[in-house]
Amino acid sequence: MEVKPTHDLAQISRDAGIRDDFQCCHTAFVDDYVVSGHVPIDVVNRLLEERPEIAGVTLPGMPLGSPGMGGAKQEPFKIYTVEEGVSPTVYAVE
Repeated sequence: MEVKPTHDLAQISRDAGIRDDFQCCHTAFVDDYVVSGHVPIDVVNRLLEERPEIAGVTLPGMPLGSPGMGGAKQEPFKIYTVEEGVSPTVYAVE
């Protein structure tokens, strides 16, 4: 793992194909995929097992109760696909 501190998170997300309204505070590159936000590990594992033809997944914002966030989960998390030139669709609901 390589950590690259930056103050330009929005640009990193845009460069990875994540629309502004679907961005979050963290971006990781895992194998050939981008994972943005507090995506639950079981969704990341599913992504790596299924190997869909998408750029990655994102959990927009910083929802309470998501991995790494405090508070109680308010509603199911909707994790969306990231695909260049394609509107995000729901990949998983947790």
